[in-house]
Amino acid sequence: MTMSTPTAAFVGRTVSRIGYGAAQLDRLSDRRAEAVALLRRAVELGVDHVDTAEFYGFGFANDVIREALRPEDGVLVATKVGAAPNPGGRIPLRIAQRPEQLRAAVEENLRGLGVDRLAVVNLRRLDTGPGMCPEGDQVVDLDDQLAVLTELRDEGKIGAIGLSCVTPDVLRRALPAGIACVQNAYSLVSRDGEDMLRLCLDEGIAWVPFFPLGGAFPGLPKVTGEPAVHAVAESMGVTASRVGLAWLLHRAPNVLLIPGTADPAHLEANMAAGGITFDAAALAALDAVESRSSDVLLG
Repeated sequence: MTMSTPTAAFVGRTVSRIGYGAAQLDRLSDRRAEAVALLRRAVELGVDHVDTAEFYGFGFANDVIREALRPEDGVLVATKVGAAPNPGGRIPLRIAQRPEQLRAAVEENLRGLGVDRLAVVNLRRLDTGPGMCPEGDQVVDLDDQLAVLTELRDEGKIGAIGLSCVTPDVLRRALPAGIACVQNAYSLVSRDGEDMLRLCLDEGIAWVPFFPLGGAFPGLPKVTGEPAVHAVAESMGVTASRVGLAWLLHRAPNVLLIPGTADPAHLEANMAAGGITFDAAALAALDAVESRSSDVLLG
């Protein structure tokens, strides 16, 4: 049942298929030392790619990453643009889609992370909605956005470009610019993105699902609420969460996971998902779980 954590190619290097998403680091905003220690533990466990954004915790996540990670760790840090902090708002983010805002966000991430070059920058488009939807001057043509990101790549400030919250048609339009990864909501209980996953697989693009265990908001389907998942987990002596993450790794070889947590024990459990294999009966039971729409705000 156990094996070493699988690897995959990503932006010209080989990485573990399980990384770390930094969105939840903000839960440790009043315990900075614990946040730094958590990231150091992630590196010890084999994490070699981290997903972040300057708007996570209003800069806290990037600040912790800058302190915790060392050049010799060889950790690839992917960040994102397309939104900005909105302190005091009903939602702590505001849409920031205009080219000048994307450039400013790249510069903010460079400063926050203390680097001269961002390995991967994901453009959060929000085409898939609902939730936060661009309006007015925030409705920006994809070509204009890709133009500024390509300029930044040519300037050496970006290594690779990714997309988030996009449709297959948008991805197809973007392919000539060179797309390294796509981040959309996707899990065992919400497989609306199946066509996108297959398109990414065909094009050699990494598929990086957010909300990998289902909705993070009340009322949305959760992988850990499925009887079939619990049955498989019990038969294997592991947690339901670990089964849900392992299913994603088995779904396609281009899947990279970035589960987030502020808890060291959960971090270790997440990494252990890479050592799970399913027999045919277990995989069939999981594949048969009903997929429901998982409409989200932001991942």
